[in-house]
Amino acid sequence: MENKTYPTPEQIEQEMHFLEMGLTEEEYNRVKELLGRLPNYVETGLFSAMWSEHCSYKSSKPLLKKFPTKGINVLQGPGEGAGVVDIGDEQAVVFKMESHNSPSFVEPFEGAATGVGGIVRDVFSMGAKPIALMNSLRFGNLNQGRSNELLTEVVRGIAHYGNTLQVPTVGGEIQFDDCYEENPLVNAMCVGLIDHKDMQKGIAAGVGNIVIYAGRDTGLDGIHGATFSSGEVESEADNTSAVAIGDPHIEKRLIDACLEVIHSDALVGMQDMGAAGLTSSASEMASSAGTGMEMNLDYVPQREKNMTAYELMLSESQERMLLVVKKGREQEIIDTFTKYDLTAVAIGQVIEEKSFRLIHHNEVVADVPVDALDKNAPTYHLPSEKAVYYEKFQQMESAVPTIENHGEILKQLLQQPTIASKEWAYNQYDTNAQDNTIVGPGSDAAVVRIEGKDKAIAITTDCNSRYIYLDPETGGRIAVAEAARNIVCSGAKPLALTDGLNYGNPTNPEVFWQMEKSIDGISQACEALQTPVISGNVSMYNQSKGKAIFPTPIIGMVGLYESLEHITPDHFQTSGDLIYLIGETKAEFDGSELQNVLQGKYEGKAPSLDLEVEKTMQEQLLSAIKQGTIVSAHDIAEGGLAVALAECLFGDKIVGAEVELTGDLTTQLFSESQSRILVSVKREHQEQFEKMVQNAHKLGMVTDSKDYIVKTNGKTVIREDVGTLQELWKNTIPTLLKNKA
Repeated sequence: MENKTYPTPEQIEQEMHFLEMGLTEEEYNRVKELLGRLPNYVETGLFSAMWSEHCSYKSSKPLLKKFPTKGINVLQGPGEGAGVVDIGDEQAVVFKMESHNSPSFVEPFEGAATGVGGIVRDVFSMGAKPIALMNSLRFGNLNQGRSNELLTEVVRGIAHYGNTLQVPTVGGEIQFDDCYEENPLVNAMCVGLIDHKDMQKGIAAGVGNIVIYAGRDTGLDGIHGATFSSGEVESEADNTSAVAIGDPHIEKRLIDACLEVIHSDALVGMQDMGAAGLTSSASEMASSAGTGMEMNLDYVPQREKNMTAYELMLSESQERMLLVVKKGREQEIIDTFTKYDLTAVAIGQVIEEKSFRLIHHNEVVADVPVDALDKNAPTYHLPSEKAVYYEKFQQMESAVPTIENHGEILKQLLQQPTIASKEWAYNQYDTNAQDNTIVGPGSDAAVVRIEGKDKAIAITTDCNSRYIYLDPETGGRIAVAEAARNIVCSGAKPLALTDGLNYGNPTNPEVFWQMEKSIDGISQACEALQTPVISGNVSMYNQSKGKAIFPTPIIGMVGLYESLEHITPDHFQTSGDLIYLIGETKAEFDGSELQNVLQGKYEGKAPSLDLEVEKTMQEQLLSAIKQGTIVSAHDIAEGGLAVALAECLFGDKIVGAEVELTGDLTTQLFSESQSRILVSVKREHQEQFEKMVQNAHKLGMVTDSKDYIVKTNGKTVIREDVGTLQELWKNTIPTLLKNKA
């Protein structure tokens, strides 16, 4: 082939080139069987990309079927660029989460930036205007030079791309643990707004219709990106060429052009070119419509000279879209892109024969059954084996740690990077682009106004992977419950979720068991809390040197406010307000931040969770918020009540609190029992609140003293200046980043 010599079909088979391309011997034989002949190099490349874990979900597909995906508000579940949920008034929100883990380890700035670009394209390819970005990040501990560099560059990449697009990054979360040192997780989420009538699908329907390529030209970046993300990364020097380079300025114009094009009745279908580039978008669109596609690669805009068919099809160059338009109407679509200074060209057509046919330099370089690439990709039912460590952890007796000085432990916990303020990161984001952000980063959930309406949406991301490591099923339930709790605390009703499922090597039966069980737990919580899974992403092989990450299925959830009056802050507001703890506190320290501080490891049983208790509590709290009896509400998470109480004091206006605790002080302060929320209530609403919410325990009151005071049996056991605590909490991450190892 053109100036580059690729192995012949016979050499591919004899010298087993398919192995380095990502196909197993069994898969290669299956390709031969499907074609009835030996595949050539381009065809082998198409199959290796489309049958990669990253594109086909071949190991996870059987498990993903367990998720509840339908619901009263769901307009589009999994299977398209993103999921769509009705929010009334003929409007809907479109959202999805996706990982960019391997690229971000190798090239943290570009990997994170293109992760944002890719997820935004998934949303506007559905016809939605992107209105908010979120992220969920995991890194090794910040005493490692490499972890410091990864955090710094990933956040810079996210900020660069999102800020340039003028899509606000309104929130997210960052956690730190040793297991992510060689395998950081970078999960980006985008939310878009759409009118029902404008919803698009990625289909190549209508024989004779024209295939249009729009956006940036195709370069050599990102080739093998999908297969690269379907294996273990052994070093940061590996596969840098597999990381695509993004240009947010082009994407901004692409968003505007696509959002204009959706109003044309000439448009049949649209999909972004993500993993596996032109190969996946074209073959998936044809397979979805039950048609075939023929493309002439000579017409594909090219950044480099003499690009081969193989390179053109597998490049993952960014900011590119594939459209199918009615025959004879292609020029008006091309003219729209030209108006935005973007390239758009006809490169093929929809054909009746269910073939995926590629022509290059007047030669057919690939001709394969289109469904063989997409619908008929292999599915594996991998062996699952209960983890040995889990059995050991289940037999451990839980003990209450001995603590001499509870105030000192509180200060230590506030300085743990997972708990400490993430202001250093989110100060780099343009959180108020588009002027609709009501509540930005640092709160339980971000809040974005729906323009022209008395309503808004709440968005959160959450996952405590330590609990999932200890007990995948219980941990999976907790991840969903905690995300829903964040939404409810902010005053919104949870609607649906997207997920970023991050695991180690699925061919390890214990890792596959972690995935299987956590998906069981997520499904149970989704059913109980009526939050269907409408989209998501699976990222496997997140391990190196034989060590897997904690199983980390991140939950991105969206909720709806019926009125802007229901928006509830997570900080105490006024002195004299009463402080209540809703929920039961048990001696549950395993997997906690306290266990991490005292022992430097996680072991034992995850905190228990009763989904019926959780559901009732969330319903009662939301009802109380709507009735106007709640001043503030904050979920109790890492660090327990002690940390939550401090966080409630770290608002724009510093206030104090005085609370009286009964029972074992260590348990009351630092246990991480689930289904607990800290609220403040006006005195005049005390009676009404107590009638509406069961299991609410009055702890004390908000004061104007600016002191954090905890008493037990009338004796003060903690007295700390709130300003001092806030400084410790705020300065931790900047200080650790300055002291680079």
